[in-house]
Amino acid sequence: MLALAVTVAIWAAFALSARALSASTLLPADAALLRFGVPVLVLAHALWRRRRRIAAVRPGAALKIVCGAGVPFFLAAMHGGSLTSAAFVGSIVPGMVPLFVSALMAARGRGLPRGAQVAGLALIAAGVAALVWRYVVPVDAAVLEGAGTLLVASGLWALYTVGLRDVDLDPVGSIGLLCLPSFAVIGLLVLTGVLPTGLAHAAGGDIALFLVVQGLGVGLCAGLLYAFAIRRLGAERSSVVGSLSPVAVVLLAIPVLGESPTAAVLVGVPLITAGVVLANRRPGPRTRTRGRTPSSVRPRPEVPADA
Repeated sequence: MLALAVTVAIWAAFALSARALSASTLLPADAALLRFGVPVLVLAHALWRRRRRIAAVRPGAALKIVCGAGVPFFLAAMHGGSLTSAAFVGSIVPGMVPLFVSALMAARGRGLPRGAQVAGLALIAAGVAALVWRYVVPVDAAVLEGAGTLLVASGLWALYTVGLRDVDLDPVGSIGLLCLPSFAVIGLLVLTGVLPTGLAHAAGGDIALFLVVQGLGVGLCAGLLYAFAIRRLGAERSSVVGSLSPVAVVLLAIPVLGESPTAAVLVGVPLITAGVVLANRRPGPRTRTRGRTPSSVRPRPEVPADA
């Protein structure tokens, strides 16, 4: 839980940086190079020692992690943030993860959500609808495009969350599995001119800010802590981190970016937060019968939902 609490703070900084990127001298490819390159550089020796275990990961599981939190996710989150606001990034991306995780679990035959979980997922959907409704009539194509891109990013992150449970790697190995191919892909896209770069002419302050927030914060610290939490608490319980992240982003965006929360944000963010809390509630033990409880109805020990 402590690892998740620190991850909340780092993810809030990620949401703010996604919005701030459009006003900086860096381009999305530059931020991606820092995001995936710094962890590779810092952990180079440790990753070399784990090279055989990383190479032994099944291609399907590796693809979930590389797509779910790698270049596709990063570019989707950055693009969505440039078209919307920090509140949208901080609410939609982590807030929708429980809904997507539940859908992935159901598709894998792990059971359908029930009771409070269903109500929570409905509140999450209602909160996202509240955020974007004012941009539907009249239509604001840019914001709707941004919101749709953020939904794609959230779905990819859910794929990453579930994928972490499918690999037998420690948190450092999980970071290597994510960052090594992602850095190679983004480097290839830059070298071939598919993605433009302005890193050579960017302001030093912008480089330092994104190096700390994206490279060290999101890429290294959050990657280690979130992977650790996933292995200890499970995918569904770990997604409860989204219940606090939207609130932290909205509060921090006021002094940091000068964003004033709109009525849609004031309605949508609490709905998403409450929905994530409900979606991650665990079923309580069965009610004991009067007198001594027979073994046939004795409450069973709690089992993680994704075990």
